[in-house]
Amino acid sequence: MAYPRANAGDDPSNTVPAGLNFFTVRLADRSATTLVDHIDLLRDTLRQVKALHPFEIVAMVVLPDHLHAIWQLPEQDQEGRLRWNLIQRGFARALDPGEPVRLSRRISRARGLWQQRHWQLPIGHPDELLQRIEYIHSNPVKHGYVDHAEQWPYSSVHRFLQAQRIRPL
Repeated sequence: MAYPRANAGDDPSNTVPAGLNFFTVRLADRSATTLVDHIDLLRDTLRQVKALHPFEIVAMVVLPDHLHAIWQLPEQDQEGRLRWNLIQRGFARALDPGEPVRLSRRISRARGLWQQRHWQLPIGHPDELLQRIEYIHSNPVKHGYVDHAEQWPYSSVHRFLQAQRIRPL
């Protein structure tokens, strides 16, 4: 996977792809398993938002209650927040409406599924990009879901292994 280089001075080893951001998005209920229980719905929602507001998923892992992703946004586009808001709203609205929702959330038409904020960090150095990708791929091991990253089905680690870009973790 080739990325355009951002201008970071004269040293080419100090350059990173333009528009790379690391995201963490969490469910409000940290004991929920909604994201993996409805992984196809999450994937469909991601595809729909990508069709309207393009971006590239560089790396991603989906855990039961949160996910981590590295996205490359189009040049001159820093609207990661807009994309996540659309993904969160679309996913929540598509879920079975039978799950319990607090009255205050029903009145405001909010599902209360997601934490109100998400974390977005720009990636500023190639070493940081590699560290973030490794963090994403090792996250299911860190949380005790699997012994090896490649055992977790909801991860871009499989794409990286298939392309022989990394060794098994």
